Amino acid sequence: MTSRSKSAPNKSALRKEAALRKPTAQRKSAAAKPATKKAANKTGKLPEWNLADLYSGIDAPEVARDLTRMDADCVAFETDYKGKLAENTARDGGGKWLAEAIRRYEAIDDLAGRLGSYAGLVHAGDSVDPAISKFYGDVSERLTAASVHLLFFSLELNRVDDDVIERAMAEPELGHYRPWIEDLRKDKPYQLEDRVEQLFHEKAQSGYAAWNRLFDQTISSLRFKVAGKELAIEPTLNLLQDKVGDKRKAAAQALAKTFKDNERTFALVTNTLAKDKEISDRWRGFQDVADSRHLNNRVEREVVDALVASVRAAYPKLSHRYYALKAGWFGKKKLAHWDRNAPLPFAASGTIAWPEARNMVLSAYRGFSPRMAEIAERFFTDRWIDAPVRPGKAPGAFSHPTTPSAHPYVLMNYQGKPRDVMTLAHELGHGVHQVLAAKNGALMAPTPLTLAETASVFGEMLTFKRLLSQTKNAKQRQALLAGKVEDMINTVVRQIAFYSFERAVHTERKNGELTAERIGQLWLSVQGESLGPAIEIKPGYETFWMYIPHFIHSPFYVYAYAFGDCLVNSLYAVYEHAAEGFAERYLDMLAAGGTKHYSELLKPFGLDAKDPKFWDGGLSVIAGMIDELEAMG
Repeated sequence: MTSRSKSAPNKSALRKEAALRKPTAQRKSAAAKPATKKAANKTGKLPEWNLADLYSGIDAPEVARDLTRMDADCVAFETDYKGKLAENTARDGGGKWLAEAIRRYEAIDDLAGRLGSYAGLVHAGDSVDPAISKFYGDVSERLTAASVHLLFFSLELNRVDDDVIERAMAEPELGHYRPWIEDLRKDKPYQLEDRVEQLFHEKAQSGYAAWNRLFDQTISSLRFKVAGKELAIEPTLNLLQDKVGDKRKAAAQALAKTFKDNERTFALVTNTLAKDKEISDRWRGFQDVADSRHLNNRVEREVVDALVASVRAAYPKLSHRYYALKAGWFGKKKLAHWDRNAPLPFAASGTIAWPEARNMVLSAYRGFSPRMAEIAERFFTDRWIDAPVRPGKAPGAFSHPTTPSAHPYVLMNYQGKPRDVMTLAHELGHGVHQVLAAKNGALMAPTPLTLAETASVFGEMLTFKRLLSQTKNAKQRQALLAGKVEDMINTVVRQIAFYSFERAVHTERKNGELTAERIGQLWLSVQGESLGPAIEIKPGYETFWMYIPHFIHSPFYVYAYAFGDCLVNSLYAVYEHAAEGFAERYLDMLAAGGTKHYSELLKPFGLDAKDPKFWDGGLSVIAGMIDELEAMG
């Protein structure tokens, strides 16, 4: 996942939220700490990423050299261009002059992306190592200080008259940057006076960025006592998918206890960041709590509202119906909340070794497009993946695009579960997308969140369909189909419930601080609505909002998952009935990066997200799978 900073409305690696947000680790070299022998025996040897393609270590002289270069380039850029954009763009040849300025800005952006990404990835590997934490903080501060000298550029560029910009873009050199310029100018109504923008930017490190860092370090350092053992959060959450019911219950209770013990910290972080966002939104003139996210995503509010309304209306025929079905498979009328993701009684047990997972995903990708598989394979052969579970490592998974002059890296915590295979397929989808889009350069490679999850979810769907076609045993087909339905419910229903929760928290925060108890009440309200009567919410679940990183790092990001899943359902239906050439059109869509609006990219497939029926079509795919499961008995 990638996202943009709240400090200013335009997109850039210099805003470094994406670059510094999701990683956690390593020592001073690029080698990571080894996984446990027990885990390695079950999964096979798991790959650890080699960050030397960025820098050889946190003490590498190249890091200091590039930070110094960054400082000098930013100051020189400000000296050469500040106060000159309007006049020089309006004169003859102004398009060429401005194009050269943007090329220099882009080169600085690429360098900032390399530095910020490396610091973030190292920190993702080990957020509790003091030396790494200091390095992460120091690089973040240096980038913020250097980029203060660049703040004027986007602000000043947006003050140039529309007709002047339009004439200048007739020059081919500047016309190349038309998508970025037009995208940037959509932020124009929300820009503030230069010194206010500078204040917002500089205070970010002692403001929301510091609170984000506190959240990451707190989550990574938490320990949960399960059956006499103290576990980090990732293996504890993994126990919620254990086949033994007592282990699931013990894990849920351990999570609830530790979260409860730390509720004041999480409540303070949540309240502070919600207030920080409210201040920023109010100064910029955003009307709705999620409008800044919609602007960053380049999606219309009414499109998101239609998606949310469609999903909430579909809760009864999706999650409510499925969980009732699942409870029946366990011989119960209701399932406790810790059994929501329990493996099915008739599901195959055992661990999927890493080589098998790799083959599953690459074979599925190859069946769709050899080129897609070729790109994905580089993540394995060139050590772009970090898969083991380690103390201090960031939980979850992500594909970090780094910067176009380098390549993406994937982080995951592989434990041999079927869902881990789907996570691998998901993150490699992101990775392929990021590799294809890199040719657009640092300014136009990033994809708005409306399409950012498309490639990842499509990669999952390809892998699922291939596995389903190869599974002949009726019960195993049923288990596979049920697993896919659960994943889709987690992607669509759960994420829209998350979005509803965030809306409630941010809206109510305008009237004063929320206690941890009140936040828990809001959480239970949206969870009860989305999960339905077949899931029994036991005491302790009111604390489970505390560990969701999206609420902290990227407010309102979560609807992008539902957007992507529903879109992919519709896209895959086109693929199944398409003539030759679909794969080429699909890869072309990914390669466009941020150069086109999502509506333009979907046109070749005959899809229109503004059509009210669009979302119902995507949701009907999930409902159809539940129909099939009901027919199986």
